Amino acid sequence: MKKLFVLILLFLALTCGMVWYSAGVSPLTLLHVLASAAQSEPDSGQTPDTASAEEPAAPPSASPTETRAIWVATAYAIDYPSNPTTDVEALKTRCNAILDAAKADGCNTIYLQVRPAADALYPSDLFPWSRYLTGTCGTAPADSFDPLAYWLQQAHARSMKLEAWVNPYRICAGQNAASDFASLPDSSPAKQHPDWVVTCDGSYYFNPGLAEVRQMICDGIREIVETYDVDGIQFDDYFYPSTDFNDADTYAAAATELSRDDWRRDNVNQLVQMVYQTVHEHAKNPVCVFGISPSGIWRNKGVNAFGGSDTNGYEHYSSAYADSLTWIKNGWIDYICPQIYWEIGDTAADFDTLARWWARQVDGTNVDLILGLAAYKIGDAQYGTVWQNDGCAEIGRQLNLSREISGIRGCAVFSCRNLEQTAGLDSILQQKWTEQ
Repeated sequence: MKKLFVLILLFLALTCGMVWYSAGVSPLTLLHVLASAAQSEPDSGQTPDTASAEEPAAPPSASPTETRAIWVATAYAIDYPSNPTTDVEALKTRCNAILDAAKADGCNTIYLQVRPAADALYPSDLFPWSRYLTGTCGTAPADSFDPLAYWLQQAHARSMKLEAWVNPYRICAGQNAASDFASLPDSSPAKQHPDWVVTCDGSYYFNPGLAEVRQMICDGIREIVETYDVDGIQFDDYFYPSTDFNDADTYAAAATELSRDDWRRDNVNQLVQMVYQTVHEHAKNPVCVFGISPSGIWRNKGVNAFGGSDTNGYEHYSSAYADSLTWIKNGWIDYICPQIYWEIGDTAADFDTLARWWARQVDGTNVDLILGLAAYKIGDAQYGTVWQNDGCAEIGRQLNLSREISGIRGCAVFSCRNLEQTAGLDSILQQKWTEQ
């Protein structure tokens, strides 16, 4: 009977797939549908709150709907957990509360920060447990609890995707960086390989110019995608932390003909290409994707012959040495999610201008475009009167605009805490994200 059920599901999925394919849905989407159908079981009657973390739910089937994502930050306890703790029930309760609220708002994708600073929110052979999770780097949650496994199970039980968000280079940053670094356990790769570490502006980073660092990062990604049924890996906007990064010796040792700036960009490019290959060669989930969320401006127009956006702001090409257009051109990422954290009509970096510029960059490629939105600015006077007085409505206008521009596949909102603490934002998202 079970075999007959699976055969029927496969037949239905294949039939739907032929219809979807004729309508222009990608083969990747069809693959996900077929894979999900083959793996599905009849409903056991479990609800998201009662499903067992030891028996993970199948990942949600791919669909042609837009991405409606929320970032869940774990660094500095921004979103998860509420306060660092080893208590399993507290960690589970906070996870469920976030997912329930996100689901109610129409969210279908969670970007969960699982490697905020050369550490992990899961049992790792490479990185120590995160101090942001339990309060002490290297200290595990009680009862062998695995937060990433639980988040995945709960997200999939709610038919939501979950991607693992990783910061590749950061070790310790912020006002407590020195003491945090001193307290790292001996198992930390930063302690095991002090020659891989560079201090910059009082913070600590792995040196992107070292092949050993790139391999370590890829090994960490492989550990995640081979162990967990994550729907994606995402890098954020942190690459080289500063143009003053102290890598003169590494550059000299490279004996390259590239300028130092181009060499730095090439180091990042090599990592991006390696991570893409790692994800697509080793992922447990057959449709696991790799995406990057850089700052919103690649280059400002007029700076050089490349032709950037008609903007005037921080550009990641020359400041973080992140050449996102090369990643798109070469297909080293599955999606790009620029953080367009300005309002429509901003004089330095207009949201409308940037959204259309990015849409042109992905046109004709296999790279999807998702726009990052700045919910954290709502109500804050330092970001101007639009955000202070009309921030929720501004997010609504940006969601509307993203649907009007061809080539944009959805939006992501930063971050979960702002949804919880900003009156009126829930209703905006529910209105926009529950529309069919």
